[in-house]
Amino acid sequence: MRLINLLPLFLITSILSVEAFSLPIREKPNLIIIITDDQGYGDVGFNGCTDIPTPNIDRIAYEGVKFTDGYVSYPVCGPSRAGLLTGRYQDRFGFTTNPTISPNHPEAGIPLEEENIAEVLTKVGYKNAIIGKWHMGSHPVHHPLNRGFHHFFGFLSGGHSYFPRQYNLNDLSEVKKPFDWYRTKLIHDRERVDVDADYLTDVLSDASVDFIKKCSKNNDPFFLYVAYNAPHNPLQATQKYLDRFSHIENWGRRNYAAMVSAVDDGVGQILQTLTECGLDDNTLVFFLSDNGGASNNSSDNGILRDHKGSLFEGGLRVPFAVRWPSTIPAGTVYTHPIISLDIMATITALAEVEIASERPLDGVNLLPFVTNKNKEAPHDYLFWRDFIRNGMAVRSGDFKLVDERKRDKLGYAVFNLVEDVSEKVNLSKIDLDRNEELLEKHTAWKAQLKSTAFPTLGNHKWWIKEAVEE
Repeated sequence: MRLINLLPLFLITSILSVEAFSLPIREKPNLIIIITDDQGYGDVGFNGCTDIPTPNIDRIAYEGVKFTDGYVSYPVCGPSRAGLLTGRYQDRFGFTTNPTISPNHPEAGIPLEEENIAEVLTKVGYKNAIIGKWHMGSHPVHHPLNRGFHHFFGFLSGGHSYFPRQYNLNDLSEVKKPFDWYRTKLIHDRERVDVDADYLTDVLSDASVDFIKKCSKNNDPFFLYVAYNAPHNPLQATQKYLDRFSHIENWGRRNYAAMVSAVDDGVGQILQTLTECGLDDNTLVFFLSDNGGASNNSSDNGILRDHKGSLFEGGLRVPFAVRWPSTIPAGTVYTHPIISLDIMATITALAEVEIASERPLDGVNLLPFVTNKNKEAPHDYLFWRDFIRNGMAVRSGDFKLVDERKRDKLGYAVFNLVEDVSEKVNLSKIDLDRNEELLEKHTAWKAQLKSTAFPTLGNHKWWIKEAVEE
């Protein structure tokens, strides 16, 4: 049984039909995506975490759907978020790794011809905001306000210091060495601003609440992309949160726990605001991490193998849940594989907006599946490519084929993820016909992809080169 409902039958009968939607814009659902950064699969209560309470994040799963096999499209944050925002495998447009932070490269971001969620929703009257981490390009053409968002409060890079009073760089032109960008002042729409506050995560949560309240007051349907950078390094937390975990002796795990707890508080604020504004029943809320827990931030991927950057489950399978009280049965556990690309497809289906035929989505609308109207698996195949290391993976049904030879010299391996979620027993010698079929499917998919389209974060010392050129 792939869809497990934990509620009495009489509650299920009250669920509204997804197919019945054909509503004026003011009655279309509000849409929220809450995404964390480098959070481990085992670091939420709904996946069994015991040392870090996450009651508010857990509400999304318990009052909606917990996806046991929820994936992202890449095990590193930039490409993963590019896939999520476009609903397309990011390698289709050359977003193969994290792009340079240089503001002088218009090619370093999602290509302008690729529409993201905000650009699509703008066509049908939504007000769109991104709060937090952008990481989709620092050149002005990729500024969020030029890519469909009406409000931006956060930072352009892929990471940031958590203590706002330490932000002493006015913009990226003042960067002199790697990760100086972690100290740039935050951006409010297009202006750099000083923030007199103790903790970045709290600031982002407060800004998210303010946006919801404003949209509610104006009766605007909205899309809110809450892009936390926590619990990505550096491991930094205020005493308020550290004091909650004085029982954790390990310094790294204690700081990590504090960072996750701050996010959980923020999620609680967001959910409480929806209730106070009377928006609970008309708001779809997704929660996920952008990739698996990292090897250097004290995260815990539970029984999954490996971590961020890997094509094994620990890099790709993430905490993933969705809540929509009026439509999705609470207490549901969904075990078919789904992927972050499905979020765009779900949202555009609800908003009744057309997608350009020349750039079809790779995701599917999840609502018919989680409401049990469609009992089939959403995907026949899920694919991954690590262009930089020439790695690959493909999942079909219970089986996953992985080639991570540059990491572990294993060659390709096959695992039954239902029986062996930790990917310990290599079945590649058992069913050669199945292996060949998976390899052929992946090869056909890979032929549609592009090489890296921009200078990369790891190899582009732009703060030296471009300073000389100036």
